Amino acid sequence: MIEIFVDEISERATYTFDFVLKDNGISYKFNNDFKTFENSTNIKFNYSERFFDNVVQLRPSTLLFEESIRTYHLTKSTFEDEECLSLDGITDPFAAIFFVLSRMEEYGDILFDEHERFPAKQSILYQFGWLQKMVCERWSKTLIGFLNKYHLTDKKYEKRPSELIPTFDIDNAYAYQLKEGSRKILSVLKDNVKGNKARLAERKAVLSREKKDPYDTYDRIQSIADQGFDVQLFWLLGDFGPFDKNIHFNNKGQKELIQTLAKTCSIGIHPSYKSNTKPGQLEIEIDRLAKTIHQPITKSRQHYLKFRLPATYKSLIAANIQHDYTMGYASEVGYRAGTCRPFKWFDLEKNCATELTIHPFAYMDGTLLEYKNFDVEEAKLIISSLFEEFSQFGGEFIFLWHNETIGDYGKWKGWSEVLEHTLQLRISRLTD
Repeated sequence: MIEIFVDEISERATYTFDFVLKDNGISYKFNNDFKTFENSTNIKFNYSERFFDNVVQLRPSTLLFEESIRTYHLTKSTFEDEECLSLDGITDPFAAIFFVLSRMEEYGDILFDEHERFPAKQSILYQFGWLQKMVCERWSKTLIGFLNKYHLTDKKYEKRPSELIPTFDIDNAYAYQLKEGSRKILSVLKDNVKGNKARLAERKAVLSREKKDPYDTYDRIQSIADQGFDVQLFWLLGDFGPFDKNIHFNNKGQKELIQTLAKTCSIGIHPSYKSNTKPGQLEIEIDRLAKTIHQPITKSRQHYLKFRLPATYKSLIAANIQHDYTMGYASEVGYRAGTCRPFKWFDLEKNCATELTIHPFAYMDGTLLEYKNFDVEEAKLIISSLFEEFSQFGGEFIFLWHNETIGDYGKWKGWSEVLEHTLQLRISRLTD
């Protein structure tokens, strides 16, 4: 047991020290009474500006003892030879961890992208070249090494059990199948106007069952689940709109497909683009999915990775969502929250931890091809690099694909090889 002196026992400090110490099996307790702390016979550590004879001290940033959301002057520094974030000139890895985990930089006056998302390039991790590093884990490991050095604990940083988790967003279940009424008619007219004979022929072949729908890759997804992977599917059941183009939520064929996959895969909601602005829409879509698979819906990932803090997470909590998988960027690969460890979301407005568990992902298929313009081999290299970082610390290596990107169709020809490369990392690296 380490007794830690602080001027104030705060929600932020408890949240952060639990992440660094408690989650690594190191017991601690706070004490904000300097007299009892001086007289204590416990192993002692001073996390304050106050001086104590013969007590190891780390000068803290004010961040963990404030309740406001404000702007800090952020610079790059070092702590015990590890690059670290400095806030207002104070190098404090505990505060740095909280700053990154809480996503404090995503609050306030921000220039969002065209989909009202926080841009990766505005992130301090991107700007400092740390986005592909699990900095919160690096700083936790360094802090524990610091405590080891001064004989405050004999426990080491614990690498977590490692798991690869394939996840798929089902934005559009089929390219041609199950599309009915005006949508089918308008699609045919559009292809006729554009003279797209290849697409007209392909549609005809699919609808006559001469050819498999190019987005029908569910046998591949099923085979991944059969290999023992914890496959997570996030299904879009929103109303049709400019950014929400899945098959009608009440389509019998789609319902049967979801029910079949639910036998071996975990099914979560993929809240529509519209759900971000239309009150009550999120609950409607969750209810649609719950009635389809006859079980409560507790997992989600936002369509277009569209979320704003704190509004989106508060909406998810109100809708009884317990796990969210949106923590990552569309335009860049890497570790948006500095970890692959699931963690509780800290609500900075209420200044307390919540019960919503955040599951960060490492990369998305569209990031590699559509944003970064990588070819297949370049994509494999960056994924291997991300996994090398992950393998030092463990947790959940989550990656995001779509049913239409794994069938070697169109611009995605050859990309199923990239998915297979990722899946093979479980065998080639985790068993070393």
